[in-house]
Amino acid sequence: MQSRPDIVRETGATHLIIAGDPMSVRAGLIGLAATVPLCDLSADDRGTAELVLGEVLNNIVEHAYPSVPGPIDLWLARTGAGLACKVADRGLAMRDGRAPVGALPAGINGALEDLPEGGFGWYLIRTLTEDLQYERVQSQNHLSFTIPSGRTPL
Repeated sequence: MQSRPDIVRETGATHLIIAGDPMSVRAGLIGLAATVPLCDLSADDRGTAELVLGEVLNNIVEHAYPSVPGPIDLWLARTGAGLACKVADRGLAMRDGRAPVGALPAGINGALEDLPEGGFGWYLIRTLTEDLQYERVQSQNHLSFTIPSGRTPL
């Protein structure tokens, strides 16, 4: 894994702690839009950030904390490339020790009612971010990525 600057130390990032349960994540996502640096983004970039962060946080609730909620640490910082994000939790490790590839689920060319219920989250995350890195450090999951500025939303 390539070493990259740690946004927490390098930029004085905004730090939030969100409880790892569905209602707290929902409230946290609503509150994020009013925080620096999200409130300084263009409407398109803010929408992309909200979509990506929603997918990441909900994946943590569903997969890292499936039975007992725990804390989710979130750091956000504006950089020249866009919005740098780091997320850490103390939940279960990702399967195979790495973030999912993010391929679209099979069978998405059929009728709307036949589309699968899930499986699009990692595709969206990988499509809308750059420099995505995952590592397990001392019983914690660390996910970092950049949401580039000015990218046309899906």
